This record gives sequence, C-alpha cells and structure tokens, in this order.
Amino acid sequence: MMSAMITTVGVPKEIKTQEYRVAMTPDGVREFERKGIDVFVETKAGEGASFSDDDYRAAGATIVPTAADAWSQQMVVKVKEPKAEEFGYLRADLTLFTYLHLAAYPEVAKALIASQCTALAYETVQTPGGALPLLAPMSEVAGRLAPQMGAHYLERHNGGRGVLMGGAPGVQPAKVVVLGAGNVGWNSAWIAAGMEAEVVLFDKNLDRLRWVDQINKGRIVTLASNRGALERNIADADLVIGAVLVAGGRAPVVVTEDMVRTMKPGAVIVDVAIDQGGCIETIHETTHAEPVYELHGVLHYGVGNMPGAVPHTSTYALTNATLPYQLALASLGVSEACSRDHSLALGLNTYSGHVTNAPVAEFLSCEFVEPLAAVS
Repeated sequence: MMSAMITTVGVPKEIKTQEYRVAMTPDGVREFERKGIDVFVETKAGEGASFSDDDYRAAGATIVPTAADAWSQQMVVKVKEPKAEEFGYLRADLTLFTYLHLAAYPEVAKALIASQCTALAYETVQTPGGALPLLAPMSEVAGRLAPQMGAHYLERHNGGRGVLMGGAPGVQPAKVVVLGAGNVGWNSAWIAAGMEAEVVLFDKNLDRLRWVDQINKGRIVTLASNRGALERNIADADLVIGAVLVAGGRAPVVVTEDMVRTMKPGAVIVDVAIDQGGCIETIHETTHAEPVYELHGVLHYGVGNMPGAVPHTSTYALTNATLPYQLALASLGVSEACSRDHSLALGLNTYSGHVTNAPVAEFLSCEFVEPLAAVS
C-alpha cells in the first residue's frame, strides 16, 4: 500500500456567511511545524476567532495573501463544506478535511466526485463504540447555544411569545421540548434546565434516557419518542429544539407541518439538525445575518453553522478534537492513516471519484466503495 506523507497544509479563510471559525489554532500550527510539515494560512483567516496573522507567524506558519495560495497545498483543512465559489480549487491531488454534510449538500458531493478529490468529513469519523469524536465538540457547543438562541427569540421584541425561560416566582416557566438525547440534545436539555425552564427530552433509546435521568435526578422529564407523545408536547411547547442525527445521512423528519400548525403563536423552533437537512418539516437553512423566519405563527431558527456565533470557543473545541487526526493524515498519508485507524477510514467520503461512505452513497443513490478498498 503506497501512502505518501503530506508535507504542506493549507488553512483558508472560511467564506460561509458570518462563519468566523478557523480550522487550526496557532498551537495546532506549532504541532505541524514540529513534525516538519509546513502550514500556509490565508491572511486574516483567524481574525474572526481572535487569532492574528502574527499569532500564526510566531507559531511557524507562512501567511499567504489569497485563498488560492492556501488551497494549492497538498492538504487543506477547513471548518465548513466548500462553497460553489471554492469548487474550482478542488482537484485530484488534494486531500480535504472538513465538515462536509454531503446528505444536506448534494451539490458539494457532485463537485468532490467530479474533481476526484480525496475528502474526509469530520462528522463521519466514528469510533468502534459509535461515538462521533469530531462532531461531538461542535454538537456540545451548538447544544448549549440552542436554548440561548431560543430564549432570545422568545422575547417579544424579537417576535416571540414574550416568555422568560425560567419564569418568575409564582409564574410558570417556558416549556422546552428537545428532540434527541445525543450530544446536542443532552447539552440543550441541560442548559435549558439550568435556565430553570420545564424541559422534556425525547429519544427512542431508553438506555440513553435512563442515563439522562440518573444524571439529572428528575430535573429533566424523559419520554420515549412516539407520535402521540410528540404531538401533545409539541402543541404545548414554547421552544422546540431539534437534535436528531443519523451519522452521514439525512436527519429524519420528526415534527410534521401539521404539528407545527398546532404550536402557540410566537413559539420558537431551533433545528440544530439543519446541517443534515433538519428534523422539522417546515425548516430551511438560514444564516447568522437572517437567522429566523415565521411560518404558521412560529419563529424558525435554522442557522447551519451555529457554533460560528462563538468562534473563539468553537475553534479551540474543534481543533482540540481534530488535530490528532489531521496530524495522522499528514504524517502517514491518507492510505496508511486510514488503514491504521478504522475510525478515520469511516471519515473518508470521496476518493478518486468514488463515494466511500455508505450512508452518503445511499442518500445520493450512487455506488458505495469500501474506504479501505478505495485507498489500497
């Protein structure tokens, strides 16, 4: 198995609307430089996350003036999927490592396949136990942000019902319904409960609900997910947080448009699953510039890069998790790194024009090639 070491890594500035995160901290640069791997950072790439060009220079990076310079390296690390204006940078001898969410962005998948680029997705790197180590930190951040965003839009001057999450002495608190008890849902429920809201957490996994119940000692109501229970609780909710995930695939629709119609005027939906297509039938992706829209009297928040609102925290949380995998890819090359680490092999989404992730291939209705077979 031939596996060429990667000697140059590019870090372009993110161009998604109000995306201020960056794929590598100066400390990350220092780790690459220590291994003899040169890092080229586009000027001002870290500015939104409070890292200056001088911070990167001091760590050993070369600051380059254009995105093309960063993209011209052997491996590019990013935060978000390539935008249409970046498709021209994709090429067969490029290794791209970023969040891809190809089930939600099929046009990105088509561009990767056409370019024959080697693309690995943070969100599909998966441990033998089923954990998603590179999705988890951003899931935690997004989960903790969701009640904060919901509370903001529940305020009357922001279009909501005028409900305070924790109520007041003698006044009922907001009712928050969280769909899914994974990393996003658990963190959402925890923060909402800390704000003294009435929290109901749904999941199909009873063992997961048992764990939440043991940790929270009854402060969060846990319910097995079924249509009847969902209908009753959605109709009564002030805030609904969607947190349903299928690794690599499209999120299932859990809340129908008919359910949304039953919600109170001025209630709020925050669908954190929007990166995977959303789990609320009436949701579509929004941006930090225009985060909400109203439908059936309900405010919908569908920002696809929620952690971008807190880029300094998010960048550290993300790179703490991604750096070891980035270093493995660069030091060993894609073939050897994936051969040694099955978790990383599951992160491989496209290789030489083939789709190498089963859920992505299923959603795109195209042929699936085993990742290790592709890179052999």
